[in-house]
Amino acid sequence: MKFPKVYTIKEIAAIIDCDFVGDENFPVHGMNEIHVVEPGDIVFVDHPKYYDKALQSAATIVLINKEVDCPEGKALLISDDPFRDFNKLTKHFQPFKAAGAAIASTAKIGEGTVIQPNVVVGENVTIGKNCLIYSNVVIYDNAVIGDSVIIHAGTVLGADAFYYKKRPEGFDQLLSGGRVVIKDNVGIGALCTIDRGVTGDTTIGEGSKIDNQVHIGHDTVIGKKCLIAAQTGIAGCVIIEDEVTIWGQVGTTSGITIGSKAVLLAQSGISKSLEGGKVYFGYPAEESREKLKQLAHIKRIPEILEKLKK
Repeated sequence: MKFPKVYTIKEIAAIIDCDFVGDENFPVHGMNEIHVVEPGDIVFVDHPKYYDKALQSAATIVLINKEVDCPEGKALLISDDPFRDFNKLTKHFQPFKAAGAAIASTAKIGEGTVIQPNVVVGENVTIGKNCLIYSNVVIYDNAVIGDSVIIHAGTVLGADAFYYKKRPEGFDQLLSGGRVVIKDNVGIGALCTIDRGVTGDTTIGEGSKIDNQVHIGHDTVIGKKCLIAAQTGIAGCVIIEDEVTIWGQVGTTSGITIGSKAVLLAQSGISKSLEGGKVYFGYPAEESREKLKQLAHIKRIPEILEKLKK
């Protein structure tokens, strides 16, 4: 998430009422999660296990719960609860606004686009030309939709990320201030849910087609001309490269990469990154020929046991 202007670290520290280390005029351009940070961004860390990763990341401002040695060229925000204060910044720069109309006055809708009854379009949404948005679709604030996109009934674009911190009193949600970005010529089926990024974008690449009842988690990036069949569940922060085919009821873990032109057969469980250009099956998913051989051997176990008894 980029801020509307460049702030100083002193100004940011005042917003969240915390101390800082570094030049009071140190520039702050935005805030992001660790996997998408750039110079000028704030990243937060609240566990010693991840201190080095955050301090050595591309982020130049680290929101941290311990005063440590500040790396050269960076600045620190010292907080007793970085998770809480990261949420404060999200609220400050992306505050929730109650809807005043089904289609917000700030929405921009391109020529030739058809929006059916009972669609909700949030603040600052951009929809391109010649799109077709069917009834009961909900498009949350700040989403960007390209040209010639079809979205079928009941789909929701931009719900919050499923991201929580466990507290003694329950689960504390990390607020989402990111967007959903849908590129040109994408088709999205009925009753799909595509969550917005926490601070960045959840992106569906040009020409990709998504079947009914598919869930795509926060900050996931899907490439061009992918096919995703019904009831697939893709976790957050996944990268799916171009021309990947995913058949029905596939599930993935978070933070992995599926290489271009990979094929994931139905009901596979993806627990790690997979190389492109191959066909995968099973849980944990392996190359389909090898997995099917294993299943064939398993079927022979009763026969082998009978022979051993004799």
